[in-house]
Amino acid sequence: MPTTSRRALRALRAVALLTAAAAMNATAPLHPSPASAAARPRLVITHGGTAAHPAVYDGHSRTVDGITVEANHVIVENYRVTRPEAPGIEITGDDITVRNNTVVSPHGHDGDGMRFFGDHLRIQHNTVRGASNRYGHADCMQTFASDTPPSHHVLIEGNRCEHVDNMCVMAEGPDDGEGDGHGHTSDLVIRDNYCETLIASQALMFEDVQKVTITGNTFAAPTDHAIGLAIHSTGAHVRHNWTNPRVRYEVGIDASSRPGYRGPKPGGAP
Repeated sequence: MPTTSRRALRALRAVALLTAAAAMNATAPLHPSPASAAARPRLVITHGGTAAHPAVYDGHSRTVDGITVEANHVIVENYRVTRPEAPGIEITGDDITVRNNTVVSPHGHDGDGMRFFGDHLRIQHNTVRGASNRYGHADCMQTFASDTPPSHHVLIEGNRCEHVDNMCVMAEGPDDGEGDGHGHTSDLVIRDNYCETLIASQALMFEDVQKVTITGNTFAAPTDHAIGLAIHSTGAHVRHNWTNPRVRYEVGIDASSRPGYRGPKPGGAP
């Protein structure tokens, strides 16, 4: 869950990182020196491109100790992120694509695999494995709007969340009770993902997030229900998902989230 010290922690971490990592792009050397290979610094991206020519950061299967994107018009692909300081990948900005990356066993700071904030984001064909509650409340992917902006037009497609203690996607808008009450989080598409959770009552949870489409996903674990919609998460469309036969019901929803809902009959509360 969010903490008030996140911004300060991120600033301190950025100061300690090698500046070369921030400037890395698709043409960067694939074989760093032995010293830098041992350190495996976090990749911090602060230089973006344009809508027509996004900056491409291709890891070519290189291992880094986490990825932070704070730029617009960026593509990040083909990195391995092994035992990073959580979140394994964090993106903030406009027009960012994160694809074909692998995050394994993030540690500390809630243990989240990925966090995303901004507009026109694409999270595609990544794998997050081993997000553990020993560090807090570990989700495969999370967004919130407390000291961060609300998010819009987000595509989460074809990802694998494996052996994750809590939710595969936890999305909280500005009016979820913990946020700052400014703006809206809306227009999320969650499709064709594989979701294996171990502890949480649901695999996907939305609070104050409007216009969510959830389709073609596999909910592999026997959770109480697969999807939770709460605190005015209106306009959700749910269809064509596969759920473990031991899931009690596919959708849990509260009264405030029922306007505009289309999908299977809800089985109870979120």
